[in-house]
Amino acid sequence: MPTARPGPNRSPLMAALLALGALAACGGGTATAADAVAAGTPAATDAALAEPLRPPAGHSLVWADEFDRDGLPDPRRWAYDTGMNKQGWHNREQQYYSGPRADNAEVRAGRLVITARLEERRDQADWGGQRYSSTRLVTLGRQDWTYGFFEVRAKLPCGLGTWPAIWMLNSALDWPAGGELDIMEQVGREPAKVFSTIHTAAGHGGNGSGNAIQVPDACSAFHNYQMLWTPTELRFGMDGKTHHIVRNDGSGRARWPFDRPQFLILNIAVGGDLGGPVDDRAFPVRFEIEHVRVYQAPR
Repeated sequence: MPTARPGPNRSPLMAALLALGALAACGGGTATAADAVAAGTPAATDAALAEPLRPPAGHSLVWADEFDRDGLPDPRRWAYDTGMNKQGWHNREQQYYSGPRADNAEVRAGRLVITARLEERRDQADWGGQRYSSTRLVTLGRQDWTYGFFEVRAKLPCGLGTWPAIWMLNSALDWPAGGELDIMEQVGREPAKVFSTIHTAAGHGGNGSGNAIQVPDACSAFHNYQMLWTPTELRFGMDGKTHHIVRNDGSGRARWPFDRPQFLILNIAVGGDLGGPVDDRAFPVRFEIEHVRVYQAPR
């Protein structure tokens, strides 16, 4: 993937964000619940899928945003990824990602609200002709993690062409070799379908390992989207119920690069290869998040 190097007027974080701009969450294939494991790993059993998904014993809360202060997102926790606005985002996405701007991301009444709008931000120097604005928040440069239990409580936007995501990328920005963890994705043309996917050198894009579930009220109710990441496996689920398991088969980093730090991303993309056709009448649409919590075992 393309990379960017720090220049004389570019901070290392900005260079990293420009490199990050070359990467985007992508939906993977789906599997039945009984086969919701990566290729080459033991089959998930019904008993394993039935185990409650929650922070394991000994894990404690190490990082959180409860969105309890109104205004722009906390700059100690979140940065803005705008690096590909001028040239356009990958996957043929159609949004312009704003920097700090309440019209696209603000905290109010105990919730982070990310809003995608039908508007052309022609006054911005990095505007690339997009007809929609949105926000992509990242913890890159603020916080990253290796292993833990991750939970994001959210209500998803609904509108033809929307593509919200809760996901993680390796902090070295080495894609796909460094791995990608898609905790939750959904597209507006199938609003009740929520899916989780991993991407590695052995399988990425449409060949990622993933599974989908039906959530009829995904756009009208809050749910806890969750992931448990250990040295031996990944479990993805919602509201304490697992729907996808990926196990480390010990064959090497091509299949399991998940032993190094990853950072968190929250965004709404518009259109593109996965988002599909866009209905302008749907806008504005809102992705509402009540909390983000990370639990880890003592080091």
